[in-house]
Amino acid sequence: MSAYGYEEVLAPNHYFDRNFDIEAAKILPGEYYVSARNMLLVTVLGSCVAACLRDPVTGIGGMNHFMLPEGGGDQHNLLSNSARYGGYAMEVLINQLVKLGATRSRLEAKVFGGAAVLRGFTTVQVGEMNSEFVLEYLRTERIRVVAEDLFDVYPRKVYFFPATGRVMVRKLKAVHNNTIVERERDYGQRLKSSAITGDVELFS
Repeated sequence: MSAYGYEEVLAPNHYFDRNFDIEAAKILPGEYYVSARNMLLVTVLGSCVAACLRDPVTGIGGMNHFMLPEGGGDQHNLLSNSARYGGYAMEVLINQLVKLGATRSRLEAKVFGGAAVLRGFTTVQVGEMNSEFVLEYLRTERIRVVAEDLFDVYPRKVYFFPATGRVMVRKLKAVHNNTIVERERDYGQRLKSSAITGDVELFS
């Protein structure tokens, strides 16, 4: 199952992580996952960003993985489209957390990604734009950022344990293939050709 445009989907790729001896879900671009159980959420980020949100009282947490779409030549259009998409990607995650029993006012965030790995692919600094967006969104929504690892030039692998809030980040300085870049390039192309499919009804 794939995510196109504004249709964020629950991550369908589940596996058992033998290293951590725990059930895990792999989050790809355009996906998210929310859990109230003791499990591991894993993603690999280049220019994309991931927000790990958690209610520290209930232990309910989740992760998304998204990129802002590249707009046309109009800078106002670019910012407008990006804000609409980024807000949607964040609201889908928050909505699912609250539906599982998290309290929005208690949510804490840890954010990662936004590396400059798509040089030559776009006329704008996608990683920088993604990073600045997620920080501004969380500031506006009054969700406290308790940890961040943004910008830089290296892809990252992020391990998030929502039950405890623990996060491990590994910078991939010796990546010799273009899998990450190609995956994000394809995702970015899908975003450019997609339209908003609907609004998110938020639970308070």
